[in-house]
Amino acid sequence: MVRSELIAQLASHYPDLTHRQITAVVDAVFDEITDALARGNRVEFRGFGVFAPKQRGGRIGRNPKTGESVQVAPKQIAMFRASKALLARLNGET
Repeated sequence: MVRSELIAQLASHYPDLTHRQITAVVDAVFDEITDALARGNRVEFRGFGVFAPKQRGGRIGRNPKTGESVQVAPKQIAMFRASKALLARLNGET
């Protein structure tokens, strides 16, 4: 599902809200998740999962075109861990 499909799905469930209102809510939720991860905070949705920032260390990489070794700088990445309830539902255990 992509963002536009999520908005269309929500619009069908909530016909009293306009498309613009639903888009604003979806954008606000995604922006807040992104901002929280950028600040270094975890974002937890009970029954769904946890988004958390993780520091990936620097390393020596290789340029695939030339074979030359290059230094790859450390960086932050976003990790997602599914909840037990979500995993159970995906595996048909519910």
